[in-house]
Amino acid sequence: MADGTVRSNPSADIVSAARDLVPLVRARRDEAEQIRRLPPDVAEAFAAVGLLQMYLPRSMGGPELPPLAVYEAIEEISRADGAAGWCAMIATSLSLFAAWLPVEVGRAMAGQPANFRGAGSLRPEGRAFKVDGGYRVQGQWNFASGVHHANWVKGTCIVMDGDKPLMSSAGTLQTRSALVPAHQATIKDTWTVVGMRGTGSHDFAVEDVFVPEAHTYSVNDPARETGPLYHPRLYYTSMWTATAANALGIARGALDAMTELASQRSSTMSTALLRDRPLVQARVAEAEAILNAARAYLLSAVGTAWTMMCDDAADPTQAIAQARLAIVHGMHEAVRSVDLVFHAAGTNAIYSDNRLERPFRDVHVAVQHAAAAPGHYESAGKILLGVTHKVAGW
Repeated sequence: MADGTVRSNPSADIVSAARDLVPLVRARRDEAEQIRRLPPDVAEAFAAVGLLQMYLPRSMGGPELPPLAVYEAIEEISRADGAAGWCAMIATSLSLFAAWLPVEVGRAMAGQPANFRGAGSLRPEGRAFKVDGGYRVQGQWNFASGVHHANWVKGTCIVMDGDKPLMSSAGTLQTRSALVPAHQATIKDTWTVVGMRGTGSHDFAVEDVFVPEAHTYSVNDPARETGPLYHPRLYYTSMWTATAANALGIARGALDAMTELASQRSSTMSTALLRDRPLVQARVAEAEAILNAARAYLLSAVGTAWTMMCDDAADPTQAIAQARLAIVHGMHEAVRSVDLVFHAAGTNAIYSDNRLERPFRDVHVAVQHAAAAPGHYESAGKILLGVTHKVAGW
């Protein structure tokens, strides 16, 4: 700078911090698998560098990073361990919704310096009863990744009118999300699963907890923050870019594991190393091409949509459709690339000490996320074919 001051680049800083934490993540990934949660010291390390709140608004002390910076950070962690990357992804995605809260409320929740650690669910599995000053909330929510290290839990509720759901003028259920201090929730040990075991995605329950009005919001209302990250047409793209980063990072980790395995192992049917076999060579190359192509498409499409929203483009519909298509496509292509190398490794792949079976399990769980729902292909196709000019939420 002209005045001699060195300016920080938050995007570069977070990616660098993620890379620096990779050795710790690798060293503790087996423990995470065994205890079915992120080890506490790893969670603390993530929080210390901001990996759990990358979308938290600047007005609340957060970094409010653009989606592609978050993509790179999540991809780095997920390459080392899918479950650890998932925890950072989910917490960061939940930090985005602080934009719907009053600034002073968000600041108080995050603290100074900001240390917002969210866990929770978008599923309306609770009930909220209107009372003076707020709501009485009760319910049990599943898939609360990172709930053990969270300081706030988010439960989406159906708003009740006595013993019946409150309906909108359009005839739909009225829902509201409530943020509850984590110590007021009870964690239910439910996370016994095939993959992503280290995410600690247990259920949590709250029973007749009072939640102030200011600690609740409806995502159907406009965000209080006005930045492009929180725009009603882009915030799902921002969140799910991080979800795709997790899947593509896992796939990159699987290719890393395959490269190591192929240089060390043969099989019971041949003494030739896997790396020296033409079929293995072809499958690895195919997986590499699939992964790189999916990644390039996502970075290009999300980057274009982000730029158009920042520039307040008149009609970003086509760009948003391409970004959403790149996200769902990228997640399914991640699975395809992992499957190719897993099967190319033969029976070697099924042994847990080979470091290939875990990304295989993890990526097949990751692709069950709503970001990878096949219906997104249909929605994108409608826009690309001119059947509709806009899809709800796009």
